[in-house]
Amino acid sequence: MSVRDLPPARELTEYQRRGWSCVWCHAVLDATRAVDLGQQRVKPDEGAAYSWFPRACADKAGCAEREAAK
Repeated sequence: MSVRDLPPARELTEYQRRGWSCVWCHAVLDATRAVDLGQQRVKPDEGAAYSWFPRACADKAGCAEREAAK
């Protein structure tokens, strides 16, 4: 699997930060259609640090098509 930098958490929707939708194409995910990208920690300039739980589509080709169509 190729490594791709995750987008900054501040640029994502709540659904993307919680792993409910893909960080790249915004597709709704479930346990069979997702790849866990691991727990991430963010320390914003202001406020408390927090964890977020990104996931991506298991179907990389479909994800790339949806992302390109945005």
